[in-house]
Amino acid sequence: MRLALLILCSLQVSALSVVDAERAQEYLWRQALGGAVIGQPVVQARSLALITDGGSLRAYSLAGRPLWNFSARGRLGSFLTRSREGASYVARVGGTLIAVSGSGRELWRADLGGDLFAPVVLGWDGRVFAPTERGVSCFTASGTLLWRRDFDHRISAGPWLDCAGGILLSLENGEVLRIGPFGEIAGWRLPSAPSFLVSVEPAPGVSAVLSLHDTGDVRSIDPSTPNADPSGLPRLPSAPVAVAGGDSGVAVVLSNGQTLMLSAGGEVLWTADSHVRAGRPGGVAVIYDERGVYVLSPDGATGFAGDGRRLWTTTLRNVSGLPAFGDNGVLYSGGTNWILYAWRLEDRILPQRRNPPGGSYGTGDPPPSFFSTTPMRFNGNMVSRELDTIQRGIHAGRVGGNELEWIAFLKETAGGDVRPGGDARLRIEVSHRIRALQLLSRIGSSQNVPWLAELFRREQNPAVMSAAANAIGGIGLDPGGVALGEFAAAVNSGGLDERVLVSVAAATGAVCRGSGGALYDAGVRLLVTLGSPGQPLAVQRQARLELESLR
Repeated sequence: MRLALLILCSLQVSALSVVDAERAQEYLWRQALGGAVIGQPVVQARSLALITDGGSLRAYSLAGRPLWNFSARGRLGSFLTRSREGASYVARVGGTLIAVSGSGRELWRADLGGDLFAPVVLGWDGRVFAPTERGVSCFTASGTLLWRRDFDHRISAGPWLDCAGGILLSLENGEVLRIGPFGEIAGWRLPSAPSFLVSVEPAPGVSAVLSLHDTGDVRSIDPSTPNADPSGLPRLPSAPVAVAGGDSGVAVVLSNGQTLMLSAGGEVLWTADSHVRAGRPGGVAVIYDERGVYVLSPDGATGFAGDGRRLWTTTLRNVSGLPAFGDNGVLYSGGTNWILYAWRLEDRILPQRRNPPGGSYGTGDPPPSFFSTTPMRFNGNMVSRELDTIQRGIHAGRVGGNELEWIAFLKETAGGDVRPGGDARLRIEVSHRIRALQLLSRIGSSQNVPWLAELFRREQNPAVMSAAANAIGGIGLDPGGVALGEFAAAVNSGGLDERVLVSVAAATGAVCRGSGGALYDAGVRLLVTLGSPGQPLAVQRQARLELESLR
């Protein structure tokens, strides 16, 4: 009886695979591209973005409607990363990193000093880790260089985001590096350079790094103990070609076509066959999320449930590269005929997370600065000298390990009075408060926006209110729409100074460009209000300029 049930289940899975394979041949829609796709398309923020030869970054709705076409005015590399807010990060050949908004407008660009080595990695607060062959640069989401780390040996693999919000990478000499969000480095020396590194959390507060090698070797590294010897884990039957970490383990695709799930301790939890065949060129990618495990290659795609049951498989022909699989269950691929195809393979939809995954870097609530309790805290000369020091560090791209200290000092200075209602002699000059907000906007992460929104709400001085709004716009992100909510409440209550309204309009446009569709509707409504005839002419002009930039 048990054997019969197993056979029946097997037939049901096989039948599902055949049906889905046949259904995949009837594409959901197709769209002419005008060029060949290079690299893998990326689905994010309710749209699909891809790079075509000739230097174009294009975006399409999930229904196939062209949204925009950004020309880089030069040949683009094949690496594309998109943020949760819809910003795209690409690089021209030669090393110019370009950030493009969710509406197809350039946000900023930076010279990396060499070609982009791999897709950029995005941190918890939107910071951008950009690797070249011999180094990594870290930028804020608005393009300020926070730090750069150079290496004596070339990067062999990575980077990948780890469980602590830093990045993992390996060098050709077998060294594994973990670089924290503020540029701090820990390293481990392995007998050979790994092909993949993945960070796992087998228990709350406990993390490990697994290194997977072309030989099939797997090692476990304790990230809390730099330079410690890694421990060996059971060997894989074949070389890994794609790896993805998840809540319950690590999904691995092997060169022999097998897909398996590893526990944090290296135990094989399940093994299954995918469509991948040994020796076929073109690369392999794997996705591991709440729905299951998805294996992608130019030859096709296979979907597995979280327990290893194969849900479906499909084959692709005349594909120009790796396809993309969206949260909506649709497979997207560029054809050699310069046409983008979409096939629905699943009816399940991965729900959009309201709060981004990850944790906090502490930038939103840093420890008190060194100067917070000194007798000279309200001395104008001392405050000015420290602001000068911070400004020089930002200009040189050397924020690094000073980030938390400097953010604390800037917040304390911008707040103006450590003891609200206290002695007037124990208050910061308004000019210093405004300058502190200007500097905070340069290095402030998205985790500083709630504090800035609160300062904007409670502040009475119009010049400081304006500077707080400008600082939010300078950061360019607004998690949860906190700042836009405060702006709308202030505008609706009336009585705001004209310069404050102009700054609110500019900041609203900036966060809508940086945060994409999530805030678009609320931002447009606010800008329409600010652009109405009842507002001062300068406010109307600014609001209309911002609305035009969002089209």
